[in-house]
Amino acid sequence: MAVENVSVAFKLYCLTVMTLVAATYTVSLRYTRTISSGDLYFSTTAVCITEVIKLILSLGMLTKETGSLTRLKNALVEHVFFSPKELLKLSVPSVVYAVQNNMAFLALSNLDAAVYQVTYQLKIPCTALCTVLMLNRSLSRLQWFSVFMLCGGVTLVQWKPAEATNVQQIEQSPFVGFVAIAIAVICSGFAGVYFEKVLKSSDTSLWVRNIQMYLSGIVVTLIGVFMNDGEKVLEKGFFFGYTPWVCFVVFLASVGGLYTSVVVKYTDNIMKGFSAAAAIVLSTVASVLLFGLQITLSFASGALLVCVSIYLYGLPKQDTSKLSQKDADTESKQRLITV
Repeated sequence: MAVENVSVAFKLYCLTVMTLVAATYTVSLRYTRTISSGDLYFSTTAVCITEVIKLILSLGMLTKETGSLTRLKNALVEHVFFSPKELLKLSVPSVVYAVQNNMAFLALSNLDAAVYQVTYQLKIPCTALCTVLMLNRSLSRLQWFSVFMLCGGVTLVQWKPAEATNVQQIEQSPFVGFVAIAIAVICSGFAGVYFEKVLKSSDTSLWVRNIQMYLSGIVVTLIGVFMNDGEKVLEKGFFFGYTPWVCFVVFLASVGGLYTSVVVKYTDNIMKGFSAAAAIVLSTVASVLLFGLQITLSFASGALLVCVSIYLYGLPKQDTSKLSQKDADTESKQRLITV
């Protein structure tokens, strides 16, 4: 695999920025969907615009990387216009992510929120398993332990006890809900690791790969707009309900998406999951300050588990081959002494 060598400081910088952007995005999104006054915008159009902005930003970064508009044109012609196979290859994660989002919606329609939150955290070990199977990468026992510790920590952070209600709910099918969430978990792990494999399996520029994926992403999200909100969009307009805060949310989602691809390129999807978990903790703390959310024992315990798991996963792996050789040498010396 062709992977560029980058400094640890750069990796930490990307992980930190991605974590902060994700936390800010979560809080800002909650504000625009619950507190902000005015007409509610269509979330499907916001997702589509995010893909467009990520495409524009990637074009800008590729222009900077190539150094001239002529080289940019040549790169686009070679890798985009005359590479239908590559476009098809990068359309796979876009389609899989679309399936994941729909399955998550179906799961939420058939499962209680608490059950959904717990089971959906299985995407973390699923991503680790896909990393081992698809990238032929090994994880130490301590890293596997930290992965499942992270899973439990995120579950506790997001845990909210179910409240009794007299509101009549729609008929739910737990079986359909669990099947849907199983598909969503598999899609999440597969799509992320698949994209990582594509990024690291060739010397093709990260920004070229992003452009290839975002082009298919725009098509997929446009289909989602007209399938879910088509009539309303035609009636009220594509940018109905947009405010400066909504534009800020779209911008954060775009920047976060770019940093996510950088993190996947230079670290891995498991570290991306740890960063996302840290973002959940930060956004929850921000919600305490901004929205009056109450800190609970489960949140404090979960936050501690998340922090410890991040530390454990980051510990250097022990070189078992050297240890085995050392043991073998020791055993040989003991035999010589015995003889």
